[in-house]
Amino acid sequence: MTTPDATRPGHLLLDAEALYAELARGVRALLAPRTRLAGITSGGAWLAARLQRDLGLAEAPGVLSSSLHRDDFARRGLAASAQTQLPFDVNGADILLLDDVLYTGRTVRAVLNELFDYGRPARVRLAVLVDRGGRELPIAAEFAAARVALPASQSLALARTEAGAFHFDVKEA
Repeated sequence: MTTPDATRPGHLLLDAEALYAELARGVRALLAPRTRLAGITSGGAWLAARLQRDLGLAEAPGVLSSSLHRDDFARRGLAASAQTQLPFDVNGADILLLDDVLYTGRTVRAVLNELFDYGRPARVRLAVLVDRGGRELPIAAEFAAARVALPASQSLALARTEAGAFHFDVKEA
């Protein structure tokens, strides 16, 4: 859900918890009996873990890191974030990839390379909390809880409180 932010004219206030509820409804509709959730580090992994719990899914979700397959690895180096953990067999799996914000598509491309290092899934789909446009690669989410336009000078990332509630951090680049 997006609403005008009265404290900053021309800006949007994103309610991450309301968007999470919408994402949960969308993910529930995408689930098949053999679907496995895998979240992109870190926001997508948080979403996958919470969805697994809230949707009552028995299988633990996977976590995928884009660190080793990024096209800007030489500039960024190895991230200190969580590493890939897939508690299921990737071969033949129906994988629903989750991320907080879809922007250029480069992180998703890197994560797909990482995923295929572990095997050959039958199908991979993408669901995101926010699609902010600005694609540089032909990647699209099967489900997005919201679509917003932000200037390239701003970054948008999911954050959590100590209690686990979601909110967004918007920063100037």
